[in-house]
Amino acid sequence: MEPLTTSVANAAISSFLNKIVDIYGEIDLTAPLKQQYFNFSKAYVERYAERHGHLKVLGMSQPVSLEDVYTSVQVLDAREVRSFETPEGLEALYRQRGGRGLGRDPQAKQAGIAIANREQYLMVLGGPGIGKSTFLRKMGLEALKDQREGFEHNCIPVLLELKYFDSEDIDIRQKLIDEFVICGFPNAEKFTERALEKGRLLVLFDGLDEVPKVNLDKVIELISNFVDRHHKNRFIASCRIAAYHGFFKRFTEVVVADFDDGQIQQFIDNWFRSELDKQKQTAESFWQLLKQPHNKPTKDLARTPLLLTFLCLVYDDRQTLPPKRSTLYSQALDIILEKWAAEKRIQRGDIYPGLHTDLEKQLLADIAHTGFARNQLFMDKVDLVNAIRQFLGQTLEAPKTLDAQQVLTEIEVQQGILVQRAEDVYSFSHLTLQEFLTAFYIEGRREIDKLVRNHLTDYRWREVFLLVAGLMRSGVDDLLLRIEQQARSYLATEGLRDLLHWAGWAAEQWDADYRVSAKRMVSIYFAFAPARALDRARSPSPRVRWRGRCGARPPWASSAPGRS
Repeated sequence: MEPLTTSVANAAISSFLNKIVDIYGEIDLTAPLKQQYFNFSKAYVERYAERHGHLKVLGMSQPVSLEDVYTSVQVLDAREVRSFETPEGLEALYRQRGGRGLGRDPQAKQAGIAIANREQYLMVLGGPGIGKSTFLRKMGLEALKDQREGFEHNCIPVLLELKYFDSEDIDIRQKLIDEFVICGFPNAEKFTERALEKGRLLVLFDGLDEVPKVNLDKVIELISNFVDRHHKNRFIASCRIAAYHGFFKRFTEVVVADFDDGQIQQFIDNWFRSELDKQKQTAESFWQLLKQPHNKPTKDLARTPLLLTFLCLVYDDRQTLPPKRSTLYSQALDIILEKWAAEKRIQRGDIYPGLHTDLEKQLLADIAHTGFARNQLFMDKVDLVNAIRQFLGQTLEAPKTLDAQQVLTEIEVQQGILVQRAEDVYSFSHLTLQEFLTAFYIEGRREIDKLVRNHLTDYRWREVFLLVAGLMRSGVDDLLLRIEQQARSYLATEGLRDLLHWAGWAAEQWDADYRVSAKRMVSIYFAFAPARALDRARSPSPRVRWRGRCGARPPWASSAPGRS
């Protein structure tokens, strides 16, 4: 699939040729020279589109055009994202807002391309797989086109992948020249100097966090000096938010926002855009499936473009989602822990020497379970570091010399599974991942009895129960048996027997012509609400020995149920 259609490519070549004329000023384009510049323009546009205009991730058999699947990026002011809030304040905000999003969900989102048009120096921040590199590549494609269409500035884009800044001898100017030399531009060095002097380059620095650590300070200094020296040009850089510490004073910092429902739907529509998919209404079917209440945890993952790509690949292969969500979430976790870094060729190795992936999963599961059991989704940094230190100290396989603070930093920077939501306040990147890791902990520790005994009637644990069932290697029969035994223990309590007796008596007081079972159910509902009734049935107090035993008449007995 071509990254640029023929008409768009021709327009980009024509626009590029005009940029060359603008850079050189008034020049006499004789036929041979004009043809030479045209050939170069064509080569550069095609090479950029070929190198940076495709998306091929997660084992895709064929690349897809970035132009075909790109979804408009929205960004947030970095200061808003980092504003101070306590764990308790974020917990209250989460419950007030409802839903499953753990972020602060600021309302002041802006279109990414509008910010790129407005800001001459732009630092794009975000977690792993959120779409930072895709955004930079898209801005380059837009700059190649007629500037009236999207990117408004008359610039030639040059994208430099910072992970290749791994030598001792790094020369940014020479790397720009090399990009033009490869495409056969005559006298590329002179052209580069003229372009920089006139401020006609859009330099895209992709992946500051991917610079080898040994070179990071040097690269930061080189970029800062280069930007200062060539300040007439435009610059966009990207970095994982946890790895960035205000290195470049000229740059305006923005954070790529999670996809909202509209962006998820747009991405799915773009992905399934073939004629066959349109005939089968694949995009609509997938979107409707994601909107089902039981798939809310899966849609939670879809707010990250990388994981939404994974879900689209799964649906494209099966035309449905796997019945065992535990399998789906396990694969998503593996993508975050290992596969994404491998595909981007980030050579960082384990989070820390000796802390391999399996051991890290145990650590994350321990943190997830502790917080979930306490109904705590947001964690103070001090508590988190202490939990990591305790795990490392008590786990025989874990190296005892690891620094807990550094382990937390590396998990945040490399994988983004633990995210800093505010100053020294963390949460898991997705509630779905915390639920899955909690289930992983329970199944691994064989704490099924404890789960059923303590949380069977707690709706908040519903997803954990389902995930535990999917993870159990011995099958789900054992879990179902324990649930049945626990349910029978409820039926054996004196309080529940009293409740059912009272409900039967209350139903007899109704004059309306309804089934007895319906009357009993409504009586219980109006009396206590189901969850509260079960809680009191487990530990009844003398004060709530069902008023029916004392002969009290239900307040609605003399009127129609609908008016109660």
